[in-house]
Amino acid sequence: MQIPGAQDRFMNDPELPTGTAPLIDAHVHLFPPRVFEAIWRWFTTHAWPIRYPLPSEGVVEFLERQNVSHLFALHYSHKPGMARALNAYITALAEQHPRIVPFGTVLPGEPDAEAIVAESLDTYGHVGLKLHCHVQKVAPDDPRMFPIYEAVARRGKVLVLHAGREPSSPAYGFDCRGLCGLEPIRRVLERYPELKLIVPHLGHDEWLEFLQLALEAPNLYLDTSFALGGYLTASPTLEQLLPVAHKLLFGTDFPNIPYPWGLELRFLEGLEWPPGVLDDIRFNTAARLVGLPFPA
Repeated sequence: MQIPGAQDRFMNDPELPTGTAPLIDAHVHLFPPRVFEAIWRWFTTHAWPIRYPLPSEGVVEFLERQNVSHLFALHYSHKPGMARALNAYITALAEQHPRIVPFGTVLPGEPDAEAIVAESLDTYGHVGLKLHCHVQKVAPDDPRMFPIYEAVARRGKVLVLHAGREPSSPAYGFDCRGLCGLEPIRRVLERYPELKLIVPHLGHDEWLEFLQLALEAPNLYLDTSFALGGYLTASPTLEQLLPVAHKLLFGTDFPNIPYPWGLELRFLEGLEWPPGVLDDIRFNTAARLVGLPFPA
């Protein structure tokens, strides 16, 4: 789902100005080189061209120049046996770069899944997990997800879950629109109300409904990646965002984007927020969620 003409318009946009206030980018992808290259080939063929085909080290360096003090480092596995290697990779990167906030992953239902989760959250000390329903071909309320939800909630960790219906594609080989979206997430939160859950992209095409659900569910958060600035959908208004601003996290989906980094940030900065609210979105809420220190 994309606004007509958006791809050509955004690909030709000049780079946006660098941010000045410290930021947490709560949606950044870091993968080993061969995995990154495979992901970019898929996106170029089935979705959009990648503006920043940077390796992990280049991603960290780029975001440092944008005054990103911390980044949520996310990855996901699409076949059994892959998660452990990705989790070890992100752990080693985080040891080299203190601004990385490492998340782990697991393929729901794979052999030894519970041990992989325990290794990620306990041995490696990852702050949470990232799952992607489309890539991993699993609905949010599939029973294979339940042990993962339980493990994350029991430890007070955070789950980032791509659970919205869009962007859907036949290339996933999975009924994204039929098995994902608001209602499965509502059922998950009814079953696991204590689960700290971040749904990226404001839930995408159901963003208005997800904003309302975030008001009702105390532990549901939404990130702004790909949801502001008009690439995929029309953007929410200040009046729609303000009641749930305390549940929003600034995120970009960098580097897997077709437009200049900071599109979401510039949109947010263009709204007339009450004092302190934009600081919460840019930094404070994400910091509280994963226990990061606040700027002096």
